[in-house]
Amino acid sequence: MTVSYLGAAVDTAAVDAVIGEFFGQRRAEADALGQDFAAVIAELENYVLRGGKRVRPVFAWLGWIGAGGDQDGPGATAVLTACAGLELLHASALIHDDIIDASDTRRGRPAAHVALAERHRTRRFSGDPEAFGTATAILVGDLAQTWSDVMVRASGLPADAQARLGPVWSAVRSEVLYGQLLDVINQAGDDESVDAALRVNQYKTASYTVERPLQFGAAIAGADADLVVAYGAFGADIGIAFQLRDDLLGVFGDPTVTGKPSGDDLREGKRTVLLATALKLADASDPVAAGLLRQKTGTDLSEKEIDALRQVFVEVGAVDRIERQIAHRTDRALGVLDSSSATAPAKDQLAAMAVKATQRAR
Repeated sequence: MTVSYLGAAVDTAAVDAVIGEFFGQRRAEADALGQDFAAVIAELENYVLRGGKRVRPVFAWLGWIGAGGDQDGPGATAVLTACAGLELLHASALIHDDIIDASDTRRGRPAAHVALAERHRTRRFSGDPEAFGTATAILVGDLAQTWSDVMVRASGLPADAQARLGPVWSAVRSEVLYGQLLDVINQAGDDESVDAALRVNQYKTASYTVERPLQFGAAIAGADADLVVAYGAFGADIGIAFQLRDDLLGVFGDPTVTGKPSGDDLREGKRTVLLATALKLADASDPVAAGLLRQKTGTDLSEKEIDALRQVFVEVGAVDRIERQIAHRTDRALGVLDSSSATAPAKDQLAAMAVKATQRAR
C-alpha cells in the first residue's frame, strides 16, 4: 500500500486508507456470519470513515516524528497503521457517548444507535427498534475498541516497539473509560466545582486526544524521558483547551458547522467547566442568575430558554474567563513545545495543530 505525507504531518487520507484496508480484511469474517451481521459491520466502517479530523492518529504520528521517526523509512507504514488504531478507539468512545447522552446526531448525521434503529425498521425486524439500535450500537462500540487493539498489535511494529508501546496503549484505553465514568458520576452527583469538571476533561479528552497519542508515537520511536514529559505537559494543556473550546461550542456553536444541535449540553445538564465557572461566578455576583442556571440546566429547554442561559454565561463573565483559560493553556503548551527536544518539523506541525484545535468552530 502507498501512503502519502504532507511534510511531517501524515495526510489524513492515508489514515483512512489503512483503516479501510483493515475493514477489508475483516469483511470475509463478517460475511461468514450472515448478511445482517455484515451490514452492521459495514455501518461501523461507514461511521468511522465518513467524517472526523483524525486528530489522535495525527498527534501520534507527530509524536513519532518529533522523537526522530523516519517518515520515509521502511517501518513508516507499520507506524501509521498502529496510529490509525487510535481512530477505532475514538469511534468506540463516540458511539457509546451518544448513547449515554441520548444524542441523535453525530457529525451532522444520525448517531450509530439511531442509524441501527432505522435499519431495524427497514428490515421489519421484530421487537422495539430503539432497543435494538441501542443494544447493537453498544456491541458495535465494544467491537471497535477490540479491533483498535487488533489494529495496533497486528500493525507490523517490531517487538521492541510493541513492548515500549504496551503501557501507553493500556493507559489510553483505560483513561478514556475513567473519563466517561467520571462524567456520568459527576452529572448524577452534586459536585458543581470547577476542579471536578476539569478532572473529567483531563481523562475524557486531554489524555486520549493529545497527551497519550503523542506519547504513543514517542514510545514507538524510543524517545527519551524528557521528551515524553514535555509531550505530557503540552498534551494536557492543549487537550483541556480543546475541551474548553468544545464546551463553548456546545452552547454557542452553529449546528450547521458543528453537526450537533446547539444547546444540547444545557438540556443534558452536562457538568462542563463552562457551567461550573458560571455557577461559581453567579453565586458570587448574581444569585438570581445562579438559581436560573440550577433550575433550568438538565431540562427540556426551549430555544428561548437556551438564549436566556447563553446570556447568563456572558453576563456573569464565564465566557470571557473560559476564553482566557484557553489562551493561557495554549500559550503555556506552545512554550513547553518550543523548549523541548522534538524535531523542528514536528514542532511546526504540532504548534499549528494546537492553534487549530483550540480556535476551531466545530
